[in-house]
Amino acid sequence: MKYNNPAIVADKTEQAQEAKKKLVNKFGFTEIKDGHDTQKADVIIAIGGDGFMLETLHMHIEDGLPVYGLNKGSIGFLLNEYSEKDLLEKINNAVDSKIHPLEMKATTLDGQVVYALAINEVSLLRTTGQAAKIKIKVDGITHIEEMICDGVLVATPAGSSAYNYSNGGMILPIGSNLLSLTPISPFRPRRWRGGLLPNTAKIEFEVLKHWRRPAKAVADNFEVDDVTNVVIKHDVTRTIHLLFDQGHSLEERIIREIFEVS
Repeated sequence: MKYNNPAIVADKTEQAQEAKKKLVNKFGFTEIKDGHDTQKADVIIAIGGDGFMLETLHMHIEDGLPVYGLNKGSIGFLLNEYSEKDLLEKINNAVDSKIHPLEMKATTLDGQVVYALAINEVSLLRTTGQAAKIKIKVDGITHIEEMICDGVLVATPAGSSAYNYSNGGMILPIGSNLLSLTPISPFRPRRWRGGLLPNTAKIEFEVLKHWRRPAKAVADNFEVDDVTNVVIKHDVTRTIHLLFDQGHSLEERIIREIFEVS
């Protein structure tokens, strides 16, 4: 078998904790209690919803362990349907969807530089009633001198069907080697609705008149307040391994989302 030492972690919800208890009793999985009990593990089983799955991926992004999710949340886009039947066989036959995160470098008003990783997207968002004014550069070249908007985001293919799509961005296939650059409620320029960039691009946002129109940077759910500059690039040095049941890979799910019309 490919995976012989699964470790298990679950969200704090009653449903997830009950499911974890059943699986530990049935299969003898090692419980992850502090986020770091994975020395002997070769795969992680995560029980919860998409938010918890993102937390788990961030927690274990450095150890490179594959993660197999079981949905005990609502949508469960990043997880598999919960089932105890043939679980070990499913995990060992799962499709490995490899993704790379975004690296965010945010500079704050007081000169602090903060780094963070994002699996779904990096967003720059206004924090007051006034719209933000943002300069956009790609690979050092200014393409938009001033965009008046609620914000702007850069999404990976894995995150393109989430917040990015809700703001009118394109859904990207996993193997597309693209990033989606998408404005959030843009006022000027009126006709610009974002675009697709190669995943080798270095994208930079400069907050204009930040003392009057403050903004924050958000890498998935990690926030940095009062930013003046944000640089985003694809981090190919880190690989995240998401395991999905046969016929339900992340690639296949995203393709179905592209053609979802209901």
